[in-house]
Amino acid sequence: MRISILILLLVLHGISWGQTTGKLFPSIKGETLEGKVVTVPEDTKGKYTLIGMAYSQKSEDQLKTWFQPAFSAFIDKSKPSLFEEKYDVNLYFIPMFTGINKAATATAKKKALEGVDKRLHAYILFYKGELEMYKKELGLSQKDTPYFFVLDKDGKIVYSTEGSYSDEKMEAIENILGEE
Repeated sequence: MRISILILLLVLHGISWGQTTGKLFPSIKGETLEGKVVTVPEDTKGKYTLIGMAYSQKSEDQLKTWFQPAFSAFIDKSKPSLFEEKYDVNLYFIPMFTGINKAATATAKKKALEGVDKRLHAYILFYKGELEMYKKELGLSQKDTPYFFVLDKDGKIVYSTEGSYSDEKMEAIENILGEE
């Protein structure tokens, strides 16, 4: 009986979360720690793109668990290996500053500039604006959970997951990107 309930919950969760798959990712504009303005998906078309989004301190802490593993897997070409495939993808981690938190954007950028590996600065995209549309369009229902989306070359969502980094989640993303 417990297994049946667990399976049902997983199926229902997958149905609600999976509703984003196949949709065009809604436009979001932000500024990297290097000062470059980027609009996703407009500026990322032509390549697969991995997006991580967070809109609370707790979800941002979980988002950070992805920084080094994703950078190492998809961007860092300084350590070539016969066994590791490097991908040609865009990568952006998007801390979202909305509502009264918009005022904290400059402080958060300064803190990130000092505390985040410089090699990651081009991949952290600060967003300051409204949240409701993204919550609705992307199903960002849990404030304290980061959300991740893999976009195809046209900006359509082909995969999504949420939460802290895990090898299983990374493997699923790598499988999607390996099919391109």
